[in-house]
Amino acid sequence: MCLAVPGKIVEIRNERNTRMATIDFDGITKDICLAYLPDIEVGDYAIVHVGFAISQIDEASALETLAMFRDLGILEEELAVETAAVGSDPMVDEEAQS
Repeated sequence: MCLAVPGKIVEIRNERNTRMATIDFDGITKDICLAYLPDIEVGDYAIVHVGFAISQIDEASALETLAMFRDLGILEEELAVETAAVGSDPMVDEEAQS
């Protein structure tokens, strides 16, 4: 499953002419692209899907959704999918099993 998850923008920077941010998902931080939300600022909340901020959201709604995801055990699962895909190396996993 792949959900869109709300998070708080904690840093904004320009990387190779693309507006990027560090976003905090209830204590888990990730780097995301802000190309679709050029006016969003540090401290704002955004809905993030597959590494892109796709919609701005108010703080109360974001915190309520994060709490619901946390209670259901979905937050870590959703954010771990991206980390596992990026950091996975089958050769290293194979060697560790030998």
